Amino acid sequence: MSRIRIEGLLAAFPKLVGMGKQHTYIETENVRYVYQPIEALFLLLVTTKQSNILEDLDTLRMLSKLVPEYSMSLDEEGIGRAAFELIFAFDEVISLGHKESVTVAQVKQYCEMESHEEKLHKLVMQSKINDTKDVMKRKANEIDKSKIEKNRDIKGFNSMSSMGSGRLDSSFNDLSISSDGGRFRNSSFDMISDVEPINTKAKDRSRSHVTAPPKSSGMKLGKSGKNQLMESLKAEGEDIIEDVKPTGQSRAAAPPPTDPFTLTVEEKLNVTLRRDGGISSFDMQGTLSLQILNQEDGFVQVQIETGGNPEILFKTHPNINRELFNSESILGLKRPDQPFPTGQGGDGVGLLRWRMQRADESMVPLTINCWPSVSGSDTYVSIEYEASSMFDLTNVIISVPLPALREAPEVKQCDGDWRYDSRNSVLEWSILLIDNSNRNGSMEFVVPPVDSGVFFPISVQFAATSTYSGLKVTGMIPLRDGGGATPRFVQRTQLIAQNYQVA
Repeated sequence: MSRIRIEGLLAAFPKLVGMGKQHTYIETENVRYVYQPIEALFLLLVTTKQSNILEDLDTLRMLSKLVPEYSMSLDEEGIGRAAFELIFAFDEVISLGHKESVTVAQVKQYCEMESHEEKLHKLVMQSKINDTKDVMKRKANEIDKSKIEKNRDIKGFNSMSSMGSGRLDSSFNDLSISSDGGRFRNSSFDMISDVEPINTKAKDRSRSHVTAPPKSSGMKLGKSGKNQLMESLKAEGEDIIEDVKPTGQSRAAAPPPTDPFTLTVEEKLNVTLRRDGGISSFDMQGTLSLQILNQEDGFVQVQIETGGNPEILFKTHPNINRELFNSESILGLKRPDQPFPTGQGGDGVGLLRWRMQRADESMVPLTINCWPSVSGSDTYVSIEYEASSMFDLTNVIISVPLPALREAPEVKQCDGDWRYDSRNSVLEWSILLIDNSNRNGSMEFVVPPVDSGVFFPISVQFAATSTYSGLKVTGMIPLRDGGGATPRFVQRTQLIAQNYQVA
């Protein structure tokens, strides 16, 4: 079939579907269209009118099972991303216009099968590289041996010539290695020789009485030979990874702070909610850390204020003056003549810790209700969240475990976005921001009949810029130069869900 013919048949199909027919096939004078709706798209087979309609329907069903296996989202964008995978899978099902007797599992296995020729080619190339490295090592050893032989010959020649010289002592003293014991006197020849002490440094060897021969270029030749081999392999299309010694600059370092003082208030939540309501466990741990740009600016004290929550217990670092903190809410060292460490090597210097282990359900940032119900051959699951007005939550992800499914669940309604992780059998419900405009939300989906315990535990991730403690840094107090102006500082505050579940 020519390209123009195929494009004409595909262009005619939407017009024929729009005629209001409810059948899954349409016949024209020459061809038969067999199709199946998949959300907003159509899966279409174009056959001759003489083909077996039952076999065509069976082929269509097989193709419809393969589409969700390779495309996460059944829309035009998702199908476009998985276009080549779908073409390869369809090619395993249909051969020369007829259906092959294969299953979905077999098609996936055929598409993922590795090439024996490719593996053999890689093994051959790797063996060549290894042989080249062995040859290079042997050549390097031979070059080292030849250098040692040359040095021995030169030393022997110099020693023989020095025996006939009448000014041995002065000439050797001028080129002596060291002036404090690097010589001995030979009684039989009555000559002074220079001997290298065992602990002589490598840099002193350059001053020896024997002039070192110039460095051999043999290693350079070997190196260039290796480079030529690598270049030839690269020219053949091979991916060559050269051995490179790691350096300290190869690691991606975090950008250094630019403000003189950076104070970080962080609270981590570990909460387990019961599926039928109530709190099983609640633990909030908070820290206040300090980073200083310059060590000479470390002679300061930190003025803070807290929200006054009686359930929160504060603990200062052992080097912090606790009496000053209890009386004036000032964090300063017990010895004011010592500066704070910079804290540049990690997350900063910990100044203060606090903990809260008791709370009622109204104080948790987010509550989740999950209602599975079996109706006929399906399980209808309704999930709703309710957020506290105390916090505005960002990057919320609610992960619901599902039974092993061959296809993504049918999502009926969702406030936000959803994604099905087929590898881990998890449905992820994501909300970018929860504020006063959407304190409540819900999602409904349908799966095959299963026990309600499959959908638990539900894991939740989120972050917030407000905290339970309400701790704020109000200022920095300099201890040198007679007080002076308040130093400039920046405060970062966040609340994160470290382990937040509904079990």
